[in-house]
Amino acid sequence: MADVHKKGKLAWWQLSFIGIGCIIGTGFFLGSSIAIEKAGPAVLLAYLLAGIGTYIVFRSLAAMTANHPEKGSFRTYAKQAFGPWAGFSNGWVYWSSEMLIMGSQLTALAIFAQFWFSAIPLWMLACVFAVLGLLVIWLGVQQVERMENVFGLIKISAILMFILIAILAMTGVIGGGKPQAVTTPMSALFDGEWSGLWIALLYAFYAFGGIEVMGLMANELKDPKDAPKSGTLMLIALTCVYVVAFYFVITLTSWKNISTEESPFLTALTEYSFPWVPHLFNSVLIIAGFSTMVASLYAVTTMVMTLSEEGDAPKIFVEKEEGKVSKPAFLLTISVVILSIILAVLLPDRIFEYVTTAAGLMLLYNWAFILLSYRKLMVKGKKGTALVFIGISLIVVAVTGTWIDSMTRIGFLVSLSFLVLIAVATWVKQNKTPQSGA
Repeated sequence: MADVHKKGKLAWWQLSFIGIGCIIGTGFFLGSSIAIEKAGPAVLLAYLLAGIGTYIVFRSLAAMTANHPEKGSFRTYAKQAFGPWAGFSNGWVYWSSEMLIMGSQLTALAIFAQFWFSAIPLWMLACVFAVLGLLVIWLGVQQVERMENVFGLIKISAILMFILIAILAMTGVIGGGKPQAVTTPMSALFDGEWSGLWIALLYAFYAFGGIEVMGLMANELKDPKDAPKSGTLMLIALTCVYVVAFYFVITLTSWKNISTEESPFLTALTEYSFPWVPHLFNSVLIIAGFSTMVASLYAVTTMVMTLSEEGDAPKIFVEKEEGKVSKPAFLLTISVVILSIILAVLLPDRIFEYVTTAAGLMLLYNWAFILLSYRKLMVKGKKGTALVFIGISLIVVAVTGTWIDSMTRIGFLVSLSFLVLIAVATWVKQNKTPQSGA
């Protein structure tokens, strides 16, 4: 434990900033278009509920971290709570979720780029971003950390820039007059179908994906007991910013104009007579999306190395130089990227929706495990039990919402197939372990 504290070099506010960099990405800038399509103005309520659920998950993870910092974070806590099988399956669920998130972000980046290069196929643009992202990973850990710090600031600036432009457009200062818009979206909160809010909750949760990275990095804090503080204020602020940003989106343009062919922020901005703004904002979207894609590539690569170190993946992946990813793990990541690009070729029309749905579901399965581990290891009073129940309930609502829509149902079946494969692998490993120890 002493070694962990010696290595700590981050102040709590620095971890908050890193968390913002990990969380804000294509799930917010493009995945939100699915949520708006499904829920209409009720998307505001979806993001508010998702913010509450995310806070409960983070609070649980931070409490375990403050009490007993572990390098493996949520995966180690799952193992302590339920046994080796839980650590194994939790690690591979997280790896699968990051793999799908990476594919979702890669597709989103290609969609952003088509704003300028509409004649170039989606898969070809995805190849360009994939090569650049893999190059950054190969250069080493320090390059990833430096890039995330800079891009975190750019992401926040993008959202604040949109809010400022929206206010100026609504007041007629820019854009050539008063906007043609729904000026009171709250009065039409359920213009869409009531079931839309149920479906949209998953994508609202997806926009908060990244809090688990803060758990993995908590051992870098000067004082791990600051872990709860590092995320609480950040999540409150982020939830408020999300809700305000989407309020302006559905105020500047009808929610019925939103589609997954471009970011809802670009849709809102392109209806006004300031042509330079959409181009500037699209540049920021690409930078923001690229940073979260690199973070996912890094997570996919390092997680398989960590699993290998602990005997939960083939030993070949554990070989590495200091500050560098191992070559076998890097080659595995390349194969995952190639698979994502092949899917973009085979399913160009709905690839983003399918992959994003599956990625969001895998993320929530991981979060459910965090809550269950917290319940098993730390919860004693009624207050903690009630919070865990609320968190699990919101996750269950988000997961079951995918059953009622034909498009999201495919994503649910994809995520279910991953769970079945992981369950089979866990069963095989559990049966082999006693024999090897005999």
